[in-house]
Amino acid sequence: MTLPSVRRSVLVDDVIQRLRAEITSGRWPVGGRIPTETALIEQLGVARGTLREATRALIHAGLLQARQGDGTYVRATSELAGAIQRLDSELADVLEVREALDAQAARLAAERITPEGLGALDGLLAERADAWQRRDRDAWVRADHAFHQAVAAASGNALLSDLYTALGPALRRSMAAHWDERGFHGADHRGHEDLLDALRAGDTARAALSATANIDATQGWHHDAHATAPEPSATTEG
Repeated sequence: MTLPSVRRSVLVDDVIQRLRAEITSGRWPVGGRIPTETALIEQLGVARGTLREATRALIHAGLLQARQGDGTYVRATSELAGAIQRLDSELADVLEVREALDAQAARLAAERITPEGLGALDGLLAERADAWQRRDRDAWVRADHAFHQAVAAASGNALLSDLYTALGPALRRSMAAHWDERGFHGADHRGHEDLLDALRAGDTARAALSATANIDATQGWHHDAHATAPEPSATTEG
């Protein structure tokens, strides 16, 4: 008696899940190149066509990105993050979404954050200030986003934290692009310290207000930097 052959679609789904696990676990980090096709065929024990079909599915989902002549790279850790990246959102749009997420994350974190979580936030603020003094844009963007991501994680709400993670690449890209805009003061972290103080005190209302105030301040300098200067009024010669 011969066993029935395994349908190719089942094999493809299995390969997709195995590749996806490498991405979501962080073993294949965002921005890194995945193993070569030959290496993956050997590791997974599947045909080239099966692997290519699975890879195409993950590229379509936004988790992977193929670079002609260079290989395939990890683009995002979830389908949601990949979809947001494809939108190439403007900073103003990202900030409007963050206004809702940050306030709720701060409110919940004020109830649930641990001493270890508070210590981590202290360290991230120090990194943020140091990066600004060194004028290291990339380090500042990483530290700033890590601070807010840590607050979202401290909320204890896995879905909210995942949403913030998905938004991360778009936020970091937008902030980096506006590093040199008029009115941007990355060394001024009083608003972040206010939020941290509210979290230490377990003050949910103050934490939410502080988080909203931080977004309002960022929206303010973004608006000022893009404000159109008034055109000179016309004069009539008499």
